[in-house]
Amino acid sequence: MRISESIYFDHQATTPVPKGVLDQMLPFFNESFGNPHSEDHIFGWKSALAVEKSKQQIADLIGSFPDEIYFTSGATESNNLALIGLVRKVNQRSKRRRFLISEIEHKCVLQSARVISHQFNCPVDFVPVDNRGRVSLKELENLLGNDVLAVSIMAVNNEIGTIQDIKKISELVRNSGALFHCDAAQAPISIDLEKVTEYIDLMSLSAHKMYGPKGIGILYLRRELQDKLEPIIYGGGQQNGVRSGTVPTPLCVGIGAAAELFCSDDIVQKRNKLIQKRDLLIEELCVLPWDIKLNGVEGTLRHPGNANICFKGFIAKDILQVLQPELAASTGSACSSGITETSYVLKAINLPHSEVEASIRFSLGFETTDKDVEMAVDLINRALQKLSSNNS
Repeated sequence: MRISESIYFDHQATTPVPKGVLDQMLPFFNESFGNPHSEDHIFGWKSALAVEKSKQQIADLIGSFPDEIYFTSGATESNNLALIGLVRKVNQRSKRRRFLISEIEHKCVLQSARVISHQFNCPVDFVPVDNRGRVSLKELENLLGNDVLAVSIMAVNNEIGTIQDIKKISELVRNSGALFHCDAAQAPISIDLEKVTEYIDLMSLSAHKMYGPKGIGILYLRRELQDKLEPIIYGGGQQNGVRSGTVPTPLCVGIGAAAELFCSDDIVQKRNKLIQKRDLLIEELCVLPWDIKLNGVEGTLRHPGNANICFKGFIAKDILQVLQPELAASTGSACSSGITETSYVLKAINLPHSEVEASIRFSLGFETTDKDVEMAVDLINRALQKLSSNNS
């Protein structure tokens, strides 16, 4: 995707909102602007109907019932609500108080785990991954026990694109009697979400990772668990008291319209074309006259648009700076309070520090063209040439 003269290769950070999705949202800003919780007039009824339609669209995408869909401000809130909401309902004398999470979860899950551990005194154990980012099923099985309340493992990693075997993980988790939460924010572009919902109890999604608007996400909460979560936001008791606050009708319409895009008959074809462009990028980069390698798993077990590339002997930040403003990508590292941290995901797959600092995440989207890929490879090659000559 090109914006003016810039090529956008950061779709795992956020995706653009297609015109068709935006067009469906716009009337709910200034025409059908009623509060969907206003039950006494037609303005509220129209908005409420739009919200219910969105729930149905999302339910159709993930294979659930509409009443199992709860709107939040995004996957970060959904993950917090799922994990902290569970632990706040746990009796201090309850046998099941331990949580398991993979060591490459999104930072909001890692931070939620710290809250669970430090504020609620519930043990948290980390499930290791192999050098491709795949959760160790053997280690998971060893960690599971009748004291585990919940396991949280993401469907698709946001940095290296590894797709987890949710079915096998679920078999282990359910055999132990624990609950299974899945951060699926990166999953819609990658896999059929019905194959995730079938095996989990709670699931988080974010609209802006799936061609919807920023500021809204959902938590899927299995019917049988709807009295097992303590809210983390209190107010008027909207959404069955699970998540209070006026739901933003235009954003609800947006995530519903985005969900509908992924229910279309051509979604498999779109994913396959995206895989071809991703593989083209990897192949073209790896034949350049530099020491370049792919981080993570190869082939179909990887996010269709993800190419996490290590440029040995270089610093990723330097490469990205030289590429501006022609090519947008990211290191995938987190930034907190202005302090840039190296990627804990790349550390978890045992990359040496020099390779962690040399790695860039390129994430392509459905609208990326072969020409975009060819131009990007040329821009990267010229950037490496410039940096190499500056250092010589």
